Amino acid sequence: MTNSIEIDGVTLHMGRPDPSEAQWIGQHEVLKQTLACWVVVDAKDMPLSPRLVGTPGIGKTSLAIAAARTRKQPLYIYQCTADTRPEDLLVTPVLAESGKIKYHTSPLVSAMIRGGICLLDEGNRMNEKSWASLAPLLDHRRYVESIVAGITIPAHPDFRCAVTMNDDESTFEIPDYILSRLQPTLTLSHPTRDDELAILQYHLPFADVEMLNLTVEFLQESHALKLDFSTRDGINVLRYALKRIAQDSDHPLGKDAAWRESLKKCLGDDALDLRALADRKSQTLGGNAVPMGLGDFFFAPEDPLHPDYEDDEDDDDVE
Repeated sequence: MTNSIEIDGVTLHMGRPDPSEAQWIGQHEVLKQTLACWVVVDAKDMPLSPRLVGTPGIGKTSLAIAAARTRKQPLYIYQCTADTRPEDLLVTPVLAESGKIKYHTSPLVSAMIRGGICLLDEGNRMNEKSWASLAPLLDHRRYVESIVAGITIPAHPDFRCAVTMNDDESTFEIPDYILSRLQPTLTLSHPTRDDELAILQYHLPFADVEMLNLTVEFLQESHALKLDFSTRDGINVLRYALKRIAQDSDHPLGKDAAWRESLKKCLGDDALDLRALADRKSQTLGGNAVPMGLGDFFFAPEDPLHPDYEDDEDDDDVE
């Protein structure tokens, strides 16, 4: 695999693909949907760039890795952040030891040139200016323009792209003209109990059954109560608990005690009582209370000007 290429007289130095492996367990339909987005059915057809949406830690990146491995294409991952600049996404000038400028491509452009797959991870943390630089890549034009290097870079026919997005509050709102290019939206749900157990066993094959079951039951109850704890959280809790048990072989900490301590250290005191946490969350969000209308906003319920005001004395007179 060549590490450099010349385009319009400019030499570009490319990075290496991501070597990560990921076995996709359960939710086979969303894997099939991702792969379908990248199929080309005719010479005039184009691949799609899907949005992979779900809570943090649910496996969006693992899904993209598994899909790339299924297609046997090199995978490049770009981690989007709030301060990502267009040149970070495309081509960055670097001062070499010789004193000359060398142009290094981002993971995205490396994938474009080599015909690989690029995952833009946590794309809705990126600002609009950076997204605007990708607009021609995500439609029928399939190229990017590097102002820094002064060149236009076309995408290889085999290039494919996907974007992961977290549905939390620490994100930007992506403009509609970009969202219209990132279709379809594929939503990941929490795994079933059997799948979640298999995922934990895949990542921690050395964990005993008792510890695995403690973690899975916690996660499944969390999912049922619509709390934010993810499979990744469960892996971290279990991993730390196992380390605490192994820390002192002469006086090992009991499994239950180690697991509860790990739960508290990794996820906080609230995680020790999921139902109480769910109740507090419901109250914070307003519970089952009926939203206030304009009348409630401007007038007290007993005010005669309130739209729903009823005069009890008048009612008695009518009777």
